[in-house]
Amino acid sequence: MMNCVLIVTNFNAGRKKAVKYKKKVISFVLKHTKSFKFVDIDELREIDTNPYDTIIAMGGDGTVNKVLPYLIDSDKVLGIIPCGTANLLAANLGLSYKLKKTFNIIEKNNIKKADVFDINGNKCILRFGLGYDSDIICKTPQSLKNKFGYFAYFIAGILFALRLKKKEYRMTIDGEKYEINASCIIIANSSNMYRNIFSLANNSQIDDGIADIFIMKTTNPITFFFEFIKILIGIRKDNSWAEYKKAKTIQIENSWLVSHIDGEKKILKEDIILNIEHNSVNVFAL
Repeated sequence: MMNCVLIVTNFNAGRKKAVKYKKKVISFVLKHTKSFKFVDIDELREIDTNPYDTIIAMGGDGTVNKVLPYLIDSDKVLGIIPCGTANLLAANLGLSYKLKKTFNIIEKNNIKKADVFDINGNKCILRFGLGYDSDIICKTPQSLKNKFGYFAYFIAGILFALRLKKKEYRMTIDGEKYEINASCIIIANSSNMYRNIFSLANNSQIDDGIADIFIMKTTNPITFFFEFIKILIGIRKDNSWAEYKKAKTIQIENSWLVSHIDGEKKILKEDIILNIEHNSVNVFAL
């Protein structure tokens, strides 16, 4: 366990928590190995990751996304020190901002397999969002996130809900074609939202080989919030405002769609093809 460790840090994430945590993380790693390296996220491309059996991401979901390609279909294990604004994947895995709890999970060598989405060659372990979901993630100012933390997304969510717009999407879901007018589409591997307060899907698992699809059709803020409340209390059923689907393969006809992949803005120019790489990453988890 942790014979050779690479620690990848985003010092700008989540009110710069990584700066505060750095000494404690180094002290923790030194208890288990003297063979480790600390690098900034911008230096990752220059690093030979082959010698490392463990890669620890200190940052948010975007930081995790950037280390994913170095872990897929390997024996390496991903550890997460939650330092970002959202850290939805860490919350799904039972990892905590309380370092002692997260360190304890890593020390016990609790490892599970996780699925990864391949979206036109882009790797995604959390979720892919279009429309309203993309607006919240991509357009919430960093200054707001620095000031309010994760609550900034909640504020932005309310504001963007007041100006919802529909777009027509032509989708092929497990071979079946759909024409959908939607204000929001979320395709999730980990469907938990606002930490673990609620989920967008029923019986969603990060290792089940299935993508959970949430489609919001309404542009009316009142019906939108009504549907949101239903999700909060666990009522997730198809109706005229929302649809819930599960799939193994998804294609979307595309013309310059603005999206987010694990919290990072992405403009996709070609038709979107999403495939699931089942149980392709090892992660420390509760």
